[in-house]
Amino acid sequence: MSSLITNPESDRFLDAAKILAQRRLRGESGAQLPFDLRPTNVADAMQIQALLASQMQDDIAGWKCGMPSEDRIVIAPIFAKTVFQQKLSNICKVYDKNFVKIEPEIAFVLATDLPPRITPYVADDIRAAISHAQLALEIIGCRYSEPALTSFTEHLADGLFNQGLFLGPQIHLHDAEQAQKMTIRLSVENAVQQEFDGIHPAFAPIEPLFWLVEYLRQQGAGLKAGQAIITGSFAGSPTVPINKNISLQFAELGSIDVRFEQY
Repeated sequence: MSSLITNPESDRFLDAAKILAQRRLRGESGAQLPFDLRPTNVADAMQIQALLASQMQDDIAGWKCGMPSEDRIVIAPIFAKTVFQQKLSNICKVYDKNFVKIEPEIAFVLATDLPPRITPYVADDIRAAISHAQLALEIIGCRYSEPALTSFTEHLADGLFNQGLFLGPQIHLHDAEQAQKMTIRLSVENAVQQEFDGIHPAFAPIEPLFWLVEYLRQQGAGLKAGQAIITGSFAGSPTVPINKNISLQFAELGSIDVRFEQY
């Protein structure tokens, strides 16, 4: 991600990144950045986000992304120490004390690198680099204590509410690409709590990945084998309790079973 840093000598970008990195590492939230450190546009926010990644002393194990709008982009790194796998354990650590917000998604996991290059990647190039898809939950968190009063660019610098990622079972790539709509059933301790008519925010779940690859390529950056890329929630951001057994059924694709516990 270092290639995204085009102005590393900027003290204010680095100071902002250090504040946000410390909050992440401690599981804390705080006030908005000091006025003179706040990013005022997407370019500034991405500078801070890149410097934040360099401050975390952790590998980037994945990315969150979504389709851009006229004045906003959806992109953030997901750090290795915050990624949990159902195949290893159903326990997922979070900083929240009582409840945590989650987003049911699909993750595309790469088999090979997609490094920066001069020519754009076409869809077939990207599909060929994918190892498999998995059901996933994005774990939501914020390093600002008053997120509703915080600007989009500040949230972008902070990683757009990402706290971590829980990866569930593998699914067929064809099913992942076609999964525009599905019923999501959320249960707590085997009791159904909510049922969602899930709709992916993009035309197809893989479309934001295509955008991400091209965006990073234009910045002189790329993706690495093993990284998991999530591309948008099928059902908003439901709140679930910690220290309870949680199950999310993704229609006929499978289910995620997880128990959130505090660090």
